[in-house]
Amino acid sequence: MPSFNSDGTDIAYLDEGEGEPILLIHGFASNKDVNWVHTGWVDLLVKAGRRVVAIDNRGHGHSGKIHDPEAYGAPIMAEDARRLLDHLGIREADVMGYSMGARITAFLALNHPDRVRRAIFGGLGYGMVTGVGDPEPIAQALEAVSIEEVSDPVGRSFRKFADQTKSDRLSLAACMRSSRQKISQEDVARISVPVLVAVGTRDEISGSAQKLADLMQNARVLDIPRRDHMLAVGDKVYKEGVLEFLGETE
Repeated sequence: MPSFNSDGTDIAYLDEGEGEPILLIHGFASNKDVNWVHTGWVDLLVKAGRRVVAIDNRGHGHSGKIHDPEAYGAPIMAEDARRLLDHLGIREADVMGYSMGARITAFLALNHPDRVRRAIFGGLGYGMVTGVGDPEPIAQALEAVSIEEVSDPVGRSFRKFADQTKSDRLSLAACMRSSRQKISQEDVARISVPVLVAVGTRDEISGSAQKLADLMQNARVLDIPRRDHMLAVGDKVYKEGVLEFLGETE
């Protein structure tokens, strides 16, 4: 498993295929394999002639585990992504993030606009601006000794997912408490690269995809029919829409 040092934290990644690069950034409590390999995304994009790079965000997957909330935050994780591009000698890439990964992608596009050619915000709409709920019940659920102690339904679902992915729960709790920085409407409006906002029609977490897209000068929406936040990521409509978007904006 290749990795590199990002300002003192070991960051794991995969790098497959040849062609125009695309960087994939996974969601909270997931990892590059669960989000992108097991769902078929890496294979699909490699077969489409792309060089596919996928990162394990700090605290996730095979990357370094840190229990201090100050070590996280979407802007900090965006710098990990930028350093990965530096490490691989990639000057500019398409970037697709899902959920927390979409927020990280937005900060990467804002802080390093010359590094992002096109962006796909999967699983996150206007919640990027308003926030997506109180992180504390989720953090407490992750810190609980047993899932049987967790009564909050949202916290319980994240705890179950973290257990399934065999994650470091204390790292995830620290990440949850600091990764949901809101982005102002004014800053979203500064994102000038082509953007695809792809959200499941049954996603009750992300917020309105259209309302987010309307803030940007060069954004469009992809509705993923009959999919919620957890199921949309591997959906066929999502995959076809992304390939179409990348092809149209060559």
